[in-house]
Amino acid sequence: MSAKKQFPLRLDPKIYEALELWSSDEFRSVNSHIEFVLREALKNAGRLPGRPNTNANRMTPSAPDENNSQE
Repeated sequence: MSAKKQFPLRLDPKIYEALELWSSDEFRSVNSHIEFVLREALKNAGRLPGRPNTNANRMTPSAPDENNSQE
C-alpha cells in the first residue's frame, strides 16, 4: 500500500463526537472511520479512483411535483 496523504482536518466538535461514537460502535479509530465513510461515499457516487464511473449519467432525484401529488 502506498503512503497515505496527511493533512489537517477541522471539524465541528459535535460532528467529531458523533464520529467518535460511531467509530467506537464499529471498533475503528476515528481516523480509519473517516477514511471508511469517505471511501463508501466515493464508491456510491461512482467516483472512487481506479473504478469505472457507472453513475456518470445518473440523474439526481427531483423534488416531487406539486401538480402530481396523490391525495
